Amino acid sequence: MRSRWAIIIGCAAVLLGACGPGPVKRSAEQASSDAAFGWKTSTGRLEQGSLQVPVDYADPSKGTFTLNVVRRLATNPSKRIGSLLVNPGGPGFGGSELAQRAEVIYSLDILERFDIVGWDPRGTGLSEPHVDCITDYDHYYGEYDITPDNNAERKTIVDLAKEFAGACNAANADILQYVGTNNSARDIDAVRRALGEDTISYFGFSYGSVLGATWTTLFPDTVRAAVLDGAADPNADPVQAAIQQSKGFEHTLTTFLAGCSANMDCPFYNNGAAEQAFDALMLQLDEQPIPGRDGRPPLTRAMAITAVAQGMYSSTLWPRLATVLSQAQAGDGSGLMGLYDQYYGRLADGTYGNELEAFQVITCMDSPTRLTVQQEDDASELYRQASPRLAPGTTGAYGCVFFPPSVNPRMAVTGAGAGPILVMGTTGDAATPLDSTRAMAATLDDGRLVIVTADQHTGYNVNQCSRETIDRYLIDPLTQAPKDGTTCS
Repeated sequence: MRSRWAIIIGCAAVLLGACGPGPVKRSAEQASSDAAFGWKTSTGRLEQGSLQVPVDYADPSKGTFTLNVVRRLATNPSKRIGSLLVNPGGPGFGGSELAQRAEVIYSLDILERFDIVGWDPRGTGLSEPHVDCITDYDHYYGEYDITPDNNAERKTIVDLAKEFAGACNAANADILQYVGTNNSARDIDAVRRALGEDTISYFGFSYGSVLGATWTTLFPDTVRAAVLDGAADPNADPVQAAIQQSKGFEHTLTTFLAGCSANMDCPFYNNGAAEQAFDALMLQLDEQPIPGRDGRPPLTRAMAITAVAQGMYSSTLWPRLATVLSQAQAGDGSGLMGLYDQYYGRLADGTYGNELEAFQVITCMDSPTRLTVQQEDDASELYRQASPRLAPGTTGAYGCVFFPPSVNPRMAVTGAGAGPILVMGTTGDAATPLDSTRAMAATLDDGRLVIVTADQHTGYNVNQCSRETIDRYLIDPLTQAPKDGTTCS
């Protein structure tokens, strides 16, 4: 799923000028949470704090996680409704950034009325302890041949997956079984209680939809409102989920390439044959990787596909993608490597956050099954059928094969008793295709589907309709919940 909060921010209306700090007045509710979080003023309306939650809710003696929490206080105390808990997705991404950058994500109406509360879920971001497995992403994600020519090359891919899982298991033995979605949903309720609110509002992007749906199922009586934007299919098994996402990315890539073929100004125009040029470039990289960036391995087909996938998260990235594909045709892979690095969160100093490692661990701990190597290899044919350009691999990825079985896989979601839940999806979402979002809305007891016409992941800031539909619901969920099937073109 992997919601890219950077893209959400990039597509948002910049409202900084209208959201200046001003004097901060604290409600009794806000003040009462000081002891739990130890809030310290950061800048303007931002407060930094932390919250201790049990590693294992069934056995508190196993220790605690310290959740990193950031709160942006509502700009108009006289209109304040309460707190809005926010999650950017992943799984694996920290949510504190959404509160820190609230002014360029959420509308003035929301900023006036809600304290925006973002936290780094257990095992992620600045929360402690957090998942930490590896340091060399190129080694595990980019250097191998995704279409191996012999058994030795196939064994390399299996060995890398085994090595990665072994590193995760060894480094995170004490928390591995406790970072899944069920426990994160329990943390949401712990945050609510610490804030002193009987009911609370939630806004989750991408995987944040699954987390939110789990929370509404566990704690329906505490749900004031819940928005699930870019929602995933909560009932899909790992293979089904991968097929759904493969189809989504392939559809978006097809749209991008057709646009280039029809536009002489597109840097990857290729005389109206962008599709054929793309296929030729990928085959060329498969046979012979090209120079990427100084001090880094050559750009492989695996790296290039990851870079293209990054470009599929929003049509705002398509001009850049067209340019770097053209550069790669000329033998320069640095631009594609830049998108590859963006996907994996590579920092300027060459280090990485722990998002992708946490993503893998949480995903595996949520899954009730472990496929075998052979079952993974068999599934690769299904992925190629669903996405011949972006899933050409002839072996499995073996993502969870070598992880221990989960003792607490994610529960089934229903949202029963939680009231109307707004579920938004876009027509051209690669990461959480619209069919997946439809499945989420249909699964929930009272899911209200909102369809947004756009080629990007998540829909809140696509247009005035999508933004105001969510805003009205959050402000007054009892009377402003949209009708199921509402559209925003």
